[in-house]
Amino acid sequence: NVSAVSEFILVGLSDAPQVRFLLFVLFLIIYLATLAGNITILVAISTNTRLHNPMYFFLCNLSLLDILCPTITVPKMLEALLFENKVISFTGCMVQLFFLIDVVGTEIFLLAVMAYDRYVAICYPLQYMNIVNMKLCAHLAIGTWIAGFFNSLLHTSFIFILFFCDSNKVDQYYCDIPPLLALSCSPTYVSELVILTVAGVLGSGAFLVTLISYVYILLTILCTNSAESRHKAFSTCGSHLTVVCLFYGATICTYARTSSSYSPNQDRIVSMLYGIFTPLLNPMIYSLRNKEVKSTLRRMI
Repeated sequence: NVSAVSEFILVGLSDAPQVRFLLFVLFLIIYLATLAGNITILVAISTNTRLHNPMYFFLCNLSLLDILCPTITVPKMLEALLFENKVISFTGCMVQLFFLIDVVGTEIFLLAVMAYDRYVAICYPLQYMNIVNMKLCAHLAIGTWIAGFFNSLLHTSFIFILFFCDSNKVDQYYCDIPPLLALSCSPTYVSELVILTVAGVLGSGAFLVTLISYVYILLTILCTNSAESRHKAFSTCGSHLTVVCLFYGATICTYARTSSSYSPNQDRIVSMLYGIFTPLLNPMIYSLRNKEVKSTLRRMI
């Protein structure tokens, strides 16, 4: 008497008509601003040959990821808010889950690579171009995308083999691992163990690389004699580190835990931090405060 689930219902953010419309307008503006900011960065860097160096190469990859991440989840959320169409097929759910984990995982590794790039640039400025050449940059960037792909393939496979029956209401505005684990009729112990282990090892490893790189950067800055240079470097590194900690903290809090501790309301807030607001902030934090990028934008305008 048990029937398999062929589609899911995304609970979304609100059922009240007035609140739904306000949320639709708010998240549409945020989504369009995110696209505009990151596309502008991509165009600015690609059109200015002076910006064709390792740092901006990684920023292009980050902007591309920040376009993809909200695009995977926000359009479906906007559709649910405006038209109340909350249904998503089982296949559509798995595809959405795969691409989301792929992009989030790739960004985690890319942030670690970017932190290492800044570490070499600030701590070893005379050897920077020899150490971080464009060939190494290409290998590192490709490596982050490949690692994100296989990380996502592993996680999605363990969710795909689970059996879903009875309830098909996903307590989230998109398909994600914690709410799907909570819905499964199958034993989830093995899936949770693999997810916790992989997310813990890879996420913590990337975060440690990022953190150690910034510690060395800050120590190098403290040794400089110029107060103006120290203030500028502290401001830049502080902003970068804030966004990095926000992203890592939100993703680790979401995936590195058991399904028994799953809280739908908490997860919605946390997922918005890394899925919606961080892609909006990254162009302003990493690029739009940069003098070379701003001068390029002025020339473009």
